[in-house]
Amino acid sequence: MSAVNFVGGEKGGVGKSVVSRLIAQYFIDHKIPFLGFDTDRSHASFQRFYGSFADRTVIDDYASLDRIAEAITDDPNRQILVDLAAQTMPPLSRWIEDSGLVSLLAEQHIPVRFWHVMDDGMDSLSQLGKLLTRYGASVSYVIVLNHGRGTDFGSFHNSEIKRTAISYGASIIELRCLHETSMRKIDRLNASFWAAVNHRGTDESLGLLERQRVKIWLARTYEDLGKVINNKAKS
Repeated sequence: MSAVNFVGGEKGGVGKSVVSRLIAQYFIDHKIPFLGFDTDRSHASFQRFYGSFADRTVIDDYASLDRIAEAITDDPNRQILVDLAAQTMPPLSRWIEDSGLVSLLAEQHIPVRFWHVMDDGMDSLSQLGKLLTRYGASVSYVIVLNHGRGTDFGSFHNSEIKRTAISYGASIIELRCLHETSMRKIDRLNASFWAAVNHRGTDESLGLLERQRVKIWLARTYEDLGKVINNKAKS
């Protein structure tokens, strides 16, 4: 089933691009057609890792953003994946609302799905509250608790914001922490997760047990992603 997936969180450093890369790798490994868009003007890390599947878009340029909607309507059998840079929601929301995107896609039975990536800080929780207030039950939500960026999500679990999210049918994913050294090496090599697991034999490639840890991490993460992407996730 097709969908427009916006991967964000507003806050910098919460792991938005890592989640975008994981979703992209899931699509590739499961042979799900998709097209990606990278909104980060300075780093474009998503495009760096998955350049053959992604293009850049300018977040405050309606003509550039229009390509997102055109891509899904031109080929409704594929997924659209948009990696949102920090502090991009105001211009993105203006475009969504001025263009009537949610209702337009609803007419074609194409859901709009916001992946909200969080650390364990109050800023992430506050930004989630703003997202829920803005769109209510008109879109789908996936809340990603990134344990690579926080260890205590008690404030989220005990919050009225979580209860509101659940009332809107939000899915909640606990993203496990990948060993920091392995993640740094993958980033330094500009490697896709597939390449990290399969490339070997050089001084810079991951070692045997590093590759095994990445495989286990991907398999566990894929279980959660599959439930969401196949519309079977539960909060």
